[in-house]
Amino acid sequence: MKKQVCVIGLGRFGATVARELYQSGHDVLAIDIDEAKIQDTLGHVTYAVRADATNESVLKELDVADFDVAVVALGNDNAQGSILVTSLLKSIGLPFIIARAADELHGDILERIGADKVVFPEMESARRAAHVGFDSGVVDYMPIIPNFGITKVHPPEEMFRHTLQEVGLGGGSGNKYDISVLAIRRGRSYVLHPANDEEIKPGDVLIVAGTNEHVGHLYDLARDLPPPVPTESSEVRTAS
Repeated sequence: MKKQVCVIGLGRFGATVARELYQSGHDVLAIDIDEAKIQDTLGHVTYAVRADATNESVLKELDVADFDVAVVALGNDNAQGSILVTSLLKSIGLPFIIARAADELHGDILERIGADKVVFPEMESARRAAHVGFDSGVVDYMPIIPNFGITKVHPPEEMFRHTLQEVGLGGGSGNKYDISVLAIRRGRSYVLHPANDEEIKPGDVLIVAGTNEHVGHLYDLARDLPPPVPTESSEVRTAS
């Protein structure tokens, strides 16, 4: 559903949010006090305005209260400004406010003054970088609770041409990894809730849910798999 969104602060985070929302079909008003950032955003949002969002009269002149959502994306070096802007947005009656926080204390203050959702982009990026950087084959990682998350991972070669059941990733008691396969990305398409007899192919990306420890052992345990049984089609290709 198309919404009217006001994004305040056009640093790397704010500019990316504004562009993504605009490309998704929403009406986006981008506000920043830096003229250069406004110029960089022109054409990538519905409206871009150089203004001081810490001034309540400015917010009223821009009719920000009529928007559905506001994203307070001011940088970590302007925590005081983000707190003030969030408070002003709440006071003029904005229905939903998303605010960026530098740390947990900053986030706690934002929630107390009325932010409906607080995001920690730097902290989330750090968590993802830790998993992507050190776990074999991990493409991306999203934490859900401590030590458990959803991971995109390239399956080890030993799993190619085996079914999920054969490699121990099927449903039920045959799952030896304690990992649930939510989907398989295959090129530009997805196999959602794959069946136990779904074959893992070169180039696949598995989207799995499990503990960090179990996902980390995926490559080690796969080394014990037997080679796949040749199919009739593969035998024909070999013979030719």
